[in-house]
Amino acid sequence: MVILVVGAGSIGARHAANLEALGETAELIPWRGFDRAAVERRSDVEAFVIATATDVRLELVELAAVKGWPVYIEKPLAFRRADVSAIYEAAAPVAGRSLLGFMMRYHPAVRALAETDLSDAYGFSFEIGHDVRQWRANWRFADSYAARAEGGGVLLDLCHEIDMAACLFPGLGVLGCDSLGHADFPGVDFATRVTLGREGGPVGTVAMDYVSPVSLRRGAIRGESFVRDVDFLIPRIEDGGVAETLRFERNEMFLDAMRDFLALVRGGAGAGNPLMPRLDRMRPVAELIAAAWEARRFHGCVAMEMG
Repeated sequence: MVILVVGAGSIGARHAANLEALGETAELIPWRGFDRAAVERRSDVEAFVIATATDVRLELVELAAVKGWPVYIEKPLAFRRADVSAIYEAAAPVAGRSLLGFMMRYHPAVRALAETDLSDAYGFSFEIGHDVRQWRANWRFADSYAARAEGGGVLLDLCHEIDMAACLFPGLGVLGCDSLGHADFPGVDFATRVTLGREGGPVGTVAMDYVSPVSLRRGAIRGESFVRDVDFLIPRIEDGGVAETLRFERNEMFLDAMRDFLALVRGGAGAGNPLMPRLDRMRPVAELIAAAWEARRFHGCVAMEMG
């Protein structure tokens, strides 16, 4: 049996390679060469990985659900709440055996934070930034999905931090979303700050940008009885001045997520990660990200030269 990976960009290629490393047969299909009728006729497909641009989701989910194929869908699910609803309606037959690709839920620091008592937290912040021009070798922002007004931009691209906040503090809503754009890419956010909160607290921010000259990924959680700071790149957690460095290899997150997906495909329950982003449990996060995107307010532009 074959696992189809639709979308032959860097993330699709990673998923295909990881499936092969896990002993599976993966077939990588570029979206531009996707032949729906030919795929519908196939009887050798066990599951579907959707690694396309964000605006290409619903049609593939509908196809997979009709065929009974569980899906691994790259994040974010969608950038409008109406589309989130349509996808969940279509995915219902396979949602309990499907996964949404928030691999940061497998990061050792995120798992460690989730295992601690955060009940008296009153504030949090998560921040991620890098120079988008240095993102990948032989890659141009202007030619990528990220440069699209519909489905591109930093909020959608780097939405893992929104998921982390929602994962640690369920029930958050969007209180505001403020962005800077770029004159050459109308409607595309290059730096965005989302304010999130829930009744009774906590309240916090998620900031992401394409502009930082130094790559960073960090978080801070403040409680009435604790102070925790995290550097997700090292990774290291500092708790009241006491620091712990964790073992980390980036691709292990992707592999662990794929292992859980394969277990779901075959009727298992996964490897025991309580944060596993099973699709049927992830609707609040998908809606939160879409709500933030819809709430963006642009206040000006960054001046970085895109080349």
